[in-house]
Amino acid sequence: MTYYRSFTHFWVSVITGWALVGGMLLLLIVGLNIASIIGSIFLAPIPGDFELTQVGIAVAVFCFLPYCQLFRHNVTADVFTAKANKKIIMFLRIASSIIALLFATLLVWRMGDGMLDQKAYNYTTTILQFPIWVAFVPILISLCFLIIASLLTIGDDFNLTPISTPLTNEQALKDGK
Repeated sequence: MTYYRSFTHFWVSVITGWALVGGMLLLLIVGLNIASIIGSIFLAPIPGDFELTQVGIAVAVFCFLPYCQLFRHNVTADVFTAKANKKIIMFLRIASSIIALLFATLLVWRMGDGMLDQKAYNYTTTILQFPIWVAFVPILISLCFLIIASLLTIGDDFNLTPISTPLTNEQALKDGK
């Protein structure tokens, strides 16, 4: 079980780091848009800012998906499960983890083929002539991390090793444990 805990801890750290990369990318996109707006007022806007924003936001969103799955920060409809018993809630948690795993696997397959098509046909953005297939690489990495996060949450659902949430870690530091 110790090996599984260290394995889990490793992937929790990698997935958290990947989400931070997505956050940094999002900040860069915000900075780019601010610079483009200021540039358009005083000098000239940054060419291709819309293209970079579209690609950057898409990559950033996919960077957050594994983290959201791992720490169960996905959108839920608690109004339907507020009065459900623990068995039903556990069944729904396991089912949602399995659905996330299947969905991520399907997306890796289809987006992998899409990336190969984009590369084969040499699709680029209109203004910057940026090859579109390059944006697929971090998205596919994110989807692979989503598969791993889904497997870890399935393990968590079956109590192999609980995944500690960031809030739990903060509470442990407060309590001096």
